[in-house]
This record gives sequence, C-alpha cells and structure tokens, in this order.
Amino acid sequence: MGQFVDLTSSDGFVAPAWVARPEGTPRGAVVVLQEIFGVNAHIRAVADRYAASGYLAVAPSTFHRVKQGVELGYTGDDMQAGMGLKAAVEGLPAPGVMPDIQAAIDYAAAQSGGKVGIVGYCWGGLLAWRAASQLTGLSAAVPYYGGGMTTLAEAARQPRVPVMVHFGERDRHIPLEGVQALAQAHPEVEVHVYPADHGFNCNHRGSYDEAAAHAARERTLAFLAQHLA
Repeated sequence: MGQFVDLTSSDGFVAPAWVARPEGTPRGAVVVLQEIFGVNAHIRAVADRYAASGYLAVAPSTFHRVKQGVELGYTGDDMQAGMGLKAAVEGLPAPGVMPDIQAAIDYAAAQSGGKVGIVGYCWGGLLAWRAASQLTGLSAAVPYYGGGMTTLAEAARQPRVPVMVHFGERDRHIPLEGVQALAQAHPEVEVHVYPADHGFNCNHRGSYDEAAAHAARERTLAFLAQHLA
C-alpha cells in the first residue's frame, strides 16, 4: 500500500517519508510521526492503517538529519540506540527537525487536496504537540504518550489547532501528575487516560494493550473525521 518518497525541506534538506495512499479520493491526510525506533515496520503499518481508513498517510523520517536508514526493533539495545538518536536530533540547532515535519505536512496537503492532521507516538507525540503550536497547514493533532510534553516548558506551548492526547496511567515515563497538570493548563485539549503502560498502541512491544489501542484509535478516527472534513 505504501512506498518511500523523498521530501525536500525549506532549507533544502532531503529526507525520506513513507507514503500510504488510500483507494479512491483521500478524505484528507494524516502525518504520522515515529517513535524513537525509526520509520520501522510498525510505523509503516500504522500509516497503512490510516490509508485503509481513507487518509493519505505520510510518515517522515525524523532521524534522517543525524542518521539515515534507521529501523530499530524493541530490545533493550534498540531502546538505547533510539534514545541516543533522539538526543542527537533534540540537540540540533533550532529549528531542528521541524522543517522536515513541515515538508511532510505540505506534501500531504498537496497530494490529498484536503485538510491535514498529525498523529505522533512517544517522541513523535512530543513532536506532534510542538507541531500543533509551531507549524502551519494543520487542522488537528493527536499525540500518543508524548514523552516530555507534560514538562513545564512543553505544557506552556499554545496549540493552534484542536488537540486530542492519549496517555497510559501506568506509564512510568509520564507521571499522572504531569498529565493532570497538562489537562488543567489546557482545558481546550481533549485528554484520555487508559489503564495501560507506555507504548500501549504498539503491537510489537510487551506493553501493547489491545483494548486501550482500540479505544484510542476509535477516538482518534472520530476526532480526525470531525476536524478534517
């Protein structure tokens, strides 16, 4: 259903993105932001599922500025490698990887002819939260367990588009106190908390929770249908 294409950012940097196209005319587009494991088989499958739901899906490689061709699994060694790559990207001079995400949004809009939403997982959730306040061309954002987005600095951001967020109450990386503080700081944001752990949407991980993943996906699809129509 999908294939990699090259996208050119505003500074001329070229990075690959997985693009999955629906059958028929797209009902809009969804930019899918990776975890710390690259645009791997799981993220490509997530994009393919959005395409199966009628959206043009674009998953840009947000590691490409520091390392090309990253496709990690979910072992301890993979986790350490991914965390190192994330730190390298986060350490890039501003605006860092945001132009690459903007390029994906622009491509998604041009190719679909419709409105664009953004969905991100783990680190991608944090990037989706930043995109909602910094980038143009979006109509909705859905971060999943965005690591770091409950910190004071990140919670201070003001999203320009409707946002729905998903967290797990057993997530040791994102304490519930931070989730509650984010909800209080942003009453306009739709916050959902599930009896699940970090990474509950990823069926390649031991923390996968089918019930939570299904509930979050149904809510996300309804949210996207509302705001991308």
